[in-house]
Amino acid sequence: MKITVFGSSKPQPRQPAYQDALRLGRLIAEGGHTVLTGGYMGTMEAVSRGAAEAGGHVIGVTCEEIERWRRNGPNQWVKEEWRCQTLIERIQRLIYGCDAAIVLPGGAGTLAETTLYWNLLVIQAIPPRPLVLVGREWQTIFETIRKEMAEAANPADWDKILFANDVDQAYQMAVNYKSNRSG
Repeated sequence: MKITVFGSSKPQPRQPAYQDALRLGRLIAEGGHTVLTGGYMGTMEAVSRGAAEAGGHVIGVTCEEIERWRRNGPNQWVKEEWRCQTLIERIQRLIYGCDAAIVLPGGAGTLAETTLYWNLLVIQAIPPRPLVLVGREWQTIFETIRKEMAEAANPADWDKILFANDVDQAYQMAVNYKSNRSG
């Protein structure tokens, strides 16, 4: 199974968010799965590092648009690089290249990745598969959207998002997912 992990580029090694992502990478690798990340720093580095240190395969999906904006290359734990020209192509590779996605806390990029993945599930452009968001913050954001825009969305759309309290629960939800949801 290939598991994409989305998250922030901000966490540093001594911060709890980095340590959570490091643990998630280890869990994915120890379970015999491949991890896909955006390939750079922060959450992406931590997940890649955790997976690599546990002997797992790490795919980093990088892109020229990001590297023109922020001059850096893939982190040192990426074993296989999938190089893209544009950010949109990169997001597509991260979504279409996986069997499950786990979303850690993040900013605008993480929100864009998450909502595109969700919309592709809604319109059945990708087969049913887990989209697991980690943390109370994501649940609060999506519950607010659901409440404030209830008339604008199909109630069944919300069943496509799973919420986990921590990375351990998120990993279990991703690998034990059964597609029995209504479409």
